[in-house]
Amino acid sequence: MDLIAGLSLGFETALSPAALMFCFFGVSIGMFIGVLPGIGPLAAVAMILPVTYHLEVSSALIMLAGIFYGAQYGGSTASILLNLPGTSTTAVTAIDGYPMAQQGRAGVALFITTITSFFGGCLAIILLMSFAPALGAMALKFSSAEYFSIMLLGLIAAATMSLGSPIKGVVSVVAGLMLAMVGMDSTSGQLRYTFGILELQDGLNLVAMAMGLFGVAEILRNAGTPERDTSKLQKVRFRDLMPTRADLRQCWKPSLRGAGIGSFIGVLPGAGPTLAAFLAYAAEKRVAKDPSRFGRGAIEGISAPEAANNASTQAAFIPTLALGIPGDAAMAVLLGAMMIHGIQPRPEFFTMHADLFWGLVVSFWIGNLMLLVLNIPLIGIWVRILTVPKRLLFPAVIFFICVGVYSVNNNPFDVLMVIVFGLVGYVMNAFQYPTAPLLMGFILGPLIEQHFRRALLFSRGDMTTFIDRPISAAFLAASVLLLMTMALPVIKKLVTRAAERRGAGAD
Repeated sequence: MDLIAGLSLGFETALSPAALMFCFFGVSIGMFIGVLPGIGPLAAVAMILPVTYHLEVSSALIMLAGIFYGAQYGGSTASILLNLPGTSTTAVTAIDGYPMAQQGRAGVALFITTITSFFGGCLAIILLMSFAPALGAMALKFSSAEYFSIMLLGLIAAATMSLGSPIKGVVSVVAGLMLAMVGMDSTSGQLRYTFGILELQDGLNLVAMAMGLFGVAEILRNAGTPERDTSKLQKVRFRDLMPTRADLRQCWKPSLRGAGIGSFIGVLPGAGPTLAAFLAYAAEKRVAKDPSRFGRGAIEGISAPEAANNASTQAAFIPTLALGIPGDAAMAVLLGAMMIHGIQPRPEFFTMHADLFWGLVVSFWIGNLMLLVLNIPLIGIWVRILTVPKRLLFPAVIFFICVGVYSVNNNPFDVLMVIVFGLVGYVMNAFQYPTAPLLMGFILGPLIEQHFRRALLFSRGDMTTFIDRPISAAFLAASVLLLMTMALPVIKKLVTRAAERRGAGAD
């Protein structure tokens, strides 16, 4: 299907009254959640996921996607006004956004973040339209061996490229793969690791796990922090939002560079918008004539990371839809939602579900336009929402999480699982183990096992089938290379310590 025909089909799907309504709901909820510090887009997507079970699949995905990229727009508000980033992504925006607010330019900072976010998202949507179908057509040549190899590469990339220790990332991925084995084996029918618990026969509940790891854990992490000081909130008037010509001249090149960096990072599995925002900020500081301006209210310091994190959010759909490999944790939740609705992302997705793909792409344009129109007039409302105390907000969020997960199967065991995974997520955060690779390992685990078995079945048990096929061998080589780059610093550190100990013993 060519681009014009695809866009025509997409507009037909996305401009239906139901799709427009759910797109509006999604971006509005996303903006609202993004403004509130300490909850974040992942928790929002996880909380709304049970509601989508009762919707038509295109409406469900349009709304979930709207929540995800809508939260990226709203997340900068608290960072700029209160120096309280809701997520690690918007922490970069706070570095220069909050000093601008202290200088009385909060309105300009909020306006620039909205415009650059729109620009970054639009560039990534163009890439999605251009490259995702082509990537899917190339992947039609894949067999189970290639699928196993590329999914393994995706998991290793998610572990090694996530922020923090790569070894801890690998541990999280392995834990996710182990949790994916709980339940009935789809091939033999044998029960695995259920320990006699009847509710575990069908495996662990994805919704309960996502809500616990990202919703309850975030609330537990933020519950002990002091109540935020809202006395310093500025009243943002509409006339305060207008940037000067000098501001616009200073931000358009950083926005372009940030959007390019974010689009590239978004395609990589496991990298995510946080890495894109940090890299864009570092790149701007590197190319700046006066790097000392950064951290004191440089407008490039908010335009580049905002364009990067929104471009990364949209570009993450490319590996998710084309290859079934989520670009980050939120994409993993969306992938799980598609699988629950009976939609398996694969190369044939673009032809078998052309209306869904193009409708989703066009809804990104519509949703980003809605965000551009809504975000600026509603800035005053978002400022007032920030005054809601956490002692009222967090219990309400926990209540909706429990109601949402219970409504999926009407099973109290799922609510218990939310609490358990909330505690697990809290402990992982406390010891700096990333939770996103765990969720990606859990979702991709059954698919990896399925393709591994199928490849061995076709080769009659010959393990060399994974290296006999050139594409599979290339993916496995890339996986080994990633593991080596992760292991070399650790080995070097161990060798240095051993040498120091030998030197101390000789002395």
